Amino acid sequence: MVRRPLGNHHHGPDTLLVTSDMTQTESVATATENLREVITSARFVLFDFDGPICRLFAGHAAEDVAGALVEWLERQGLRGLLTEEERGHPDPMVVLYAVNRGHPHSDLVTELEERLTQQELKAVPWAMPTAFADPLIRTWSAVGVRLAVTTNNSPLTAARYLARRGLTECFAPNIYGRTRNLHHLKPDPHCLNRALNALGAAPSASLMIGDAPSDFLAAERAGVPFLGYARNEGKEKQLRDVGAKHVVGSLEPVLRVLRGQL
Repeated sequence: MVRRPLGNHHHGPDTLLVTSDMTQTESVATATENLREVITSARFVLFDFDGPICRLFAGHAAEDVAGALVEWLERQGLRGLLTEEERGHPDPMVVLYAVNRGHPHSDLVTELEERLTQQELKAVPWAMPTAFADPLIRTWSAVGVRLAVTTNNSPLTAARYLARRGLTECFAPNIYGRTRNLHHLKPDPHCLNRALNALGAAPSASLMIGDAPSDFLAAERAGVPFLGYARNEGKEKQLRDVGAKHVVGSLEPVLRVLRGQL
């Protein structure tokens, strides 16, 4: 029972009217508490790269990279390896997956992967840091949490970007990314398991931060708690649809939790 302020005279017992706004407030409070628990219990954090740390293709468009890979295949007389949808897809990884599907472990896949890596490296100088990512990484590292990168991008790309941002010491040498064995890409948990083994980390004491369904599925298969980063509603829906329970639209609340401000 909640008493009303003096002067609000009425007949009958005092009651608290629970409005939709109050219900929403309680829901937000619960979500905040759950977020705090997920963050503060982590002793090891595995970051996806393109998304949670930066937007790699912010200034070197991914669709241009995909187009360049398609053009190279066409010059080799290999246009037929791709469907019409794959030839026009804006994600260069789709091209790589398609070729690997038809010619796994081949020299062709090796060449295409190397070309994608070179395109990624070209994108690094124009990559856009994700808001609050740099201070979050530094804060987590400063409080003694061990960090690793687990990405489907080339580890060379991630390493070069981190060096440009002065973040190498926060991660090195624990940067795990794409190899020529493309079946090891997420959602396969291979790179997560490599990171966990190198860190000597129990999956339950770790946290994966990713922005794609493949990140969530890899974390789930590795037994690692997951925190989704979704920079728009579309990304959030994709993560929610595969089962992600904890999703943030900004890394700011994560940083605030670490700093004891939330």
